[in-house]
Amino acid sequence: MASILKMSINLNEIPKHKIIDGKRGKYLPITVTINDEVDQFGNQGPVMVEQSKEERESKAAKVYLGNVKVVWTNGTNVATAPRTDGQSAPQQRAPAVVEDDLPF
Repeated sequence: MASILKMSINLNEIPKHKIIDGKRGKYLPITVTINDEVDQFGNQGPVMVEQSKEERESKAAKVYLGNVKVVWTNGTNVATAPRTDGQSAPQQRAPAVVEDDLPF
C-alpha cells in the first residue's frame, strides 16, 4: 500500500442514472484526482462521478461529489495533506534495518 486517502462525498449529488446494478450490489463509478497543491481547505483534489468518453468529448459538466485528502503515505507516490486540527501529520515509517549477524 502506498497511501491512505480520506474522502467525503455528498450523497445528494449522486445521479441515479449512473448507478450500476452489479452481481453483488449497486456501484457508482467515481474518479479521484490528486493535485500537486493543497487548496485553502486542506483538500488535495476532487471526487467526481466518472464520465464516459462521449461525456468528456462533449465537454459535459462534471458532477463533483466531494473532496479527498491524503492522510498517510509511504512516501513513494504523494505527500500527505497538512493537518489543520493542531496535530502533526502521521509520521511515515522508515524501512526497518535488519542486521544479519547470524553465522550461517
